[in-house]
Amino acid sequence: MAKAARKADNPVPVSGSAERSRPIAVPDPSSDIADLDKEQELSAFRDMLTIRRFEERAGQMYGMGLIGGFCHLYIGQEAVVVGMQMAIGDGDQVITGYRDHGHMLACGMDPKGVMAELTGRRDGYSRGKGGSMHMFSREKNFFGGHGIVAAQVPLGTGIAFANHYRDNGSVCLTYFGDGAANQGQVYESFNMAELWKLPVIYIIENNRYAMGTSVARSSAQTDFSKRGASFNIPGDQVDGMDVRAVKAAGDRAVAWCREGKGPYILEMLTYRYRGHSMSDPAKYRTREEVNKVRDESDPIEMSRKRILDNGLISEDDLKQIEKDVRAIVVEAAEFAQSSAEPDPSELWTDVYR
Repeated sequence: MAKAARKADNPVPVSGSAERSRPIAVPDPSSDIADLDKEQELSAFRDMLTIRRFEERAGQMYGMGLIGGFCHLYIGQEAVVVGMQMAIGDGDQVITGYRDHGHMLACGMDPKGVMAELTGRRDGYSRGKGGSMHMFSREKNFFGGHGIVAAQVPLGTGIAFANHYRDNGSVCLTYFGDGAANQGQVYESFNMAELWKLPVIYIIENNRYAMGTSVARSSAQTDFSKRGASFNIPGDQVDGMDVRAVKAAGDRAVAWCREGKGPYILEMLTYRYRGHSMSDPAKYRTREEVNKVRDESDPIEMSRKRILDNGLISEDDLKQIEKDVRAIVVEAAEFAQSSAEPDPSELWTDVYR
């Protein structure tokens, strides 16, 4: 592992009233970073850029009325899921909450099928009935997409129990956010996972605002990597804006689980650029705050800079990757809009009465 320079403690101010002005303490994350070879660096860049462009197009289509219901975009957080996917292998599983499109794409799900589901079409992963928050792929070991806050945490723990019972060596990545981290079922899951030494990695994507409330106002313990301390579950804070740091942390946690030592907690210090959902104007923070993160910590721009600085490929080659990614997203959008709507008979399939 290479070492990155430690960041100084740099509280991020919360905009708004005096009540809101308490700072969000940004603790010093783990300074371990992975040494990515050329293929890994380029793959990570392409995957993060695909998620970013897909989500931007989804936001546009939502504004045009082509996507209904709720829609939670992953813009800004791409390094988390891409880095973690680089740390796992065949047979490992992923489960997450409702900010899930990035996880689907990182797992290798077809962008056309994801976009078709977002638009409620027959060719979507849930045949048009799940929408943004509820699509699955058994083939890619992606177990959802869950609309109830923290509901996926006991489910991910159950998947890990199945792995333990079958002794198959697989690990379940269970994602949830800083808001979900305060739900009671999370701690029941922690307790059971440690008692039974289950191979589950709890990944807390701390984007600092949950549904719109700063963690400084909603959480007595804002260092989420310590949330498993009373259960003897180890935890690390990770720079979730650097795909190399995410992969390094993922490698550690996966090795821990595969050795039969039980669960592991990774707190990813990340940031979402958009509101909680498409209906959120995000007035609880300033534009200057968002721009500062974009300018200094954007995961895609940092990857782009490393690629060029290290001479991995030329700027023209990078532009070709960007062109290819745009074509993939355009194709997905066109496929979704041309796909047929579900047959009315689908209302009665996969429904338990």
